[in-house]
Amino acid sequence: MAAACSKHGLKRSMGATGVCWDNAGAEALWSTVKHEYYKRHAFDTIANLTAGLDNYIRFYNHDRRHTALGMISPIHFEIAEQTSQQSS
Repeated sequence: MAAACSKHGLKRSMGATGVCWDNAGAEALWSTVKHEYYKRHAFDTIANLTAGLDNYIRFYNHDRRHTALGMISPIHFEIAEQTSQQSS
């Protein structure tokens, strides 16, 4: 894989083999999607699944409150951080 990435000028985002933290963020997100959305719905077509996942990801980023962020959404957290950095 490293050779193929180098050949095409791509920078890999993973560290050494066996480092479990490389994928931790993605694994946590997809675990949440699977348990909060995917397993609770039935999808007739791939298009319905795709549209449903798109809506859920928008909800997750824009509306769903996260305890780790002080019960605000990720988007509101990012806006607040940018505002505080610009004012300081």
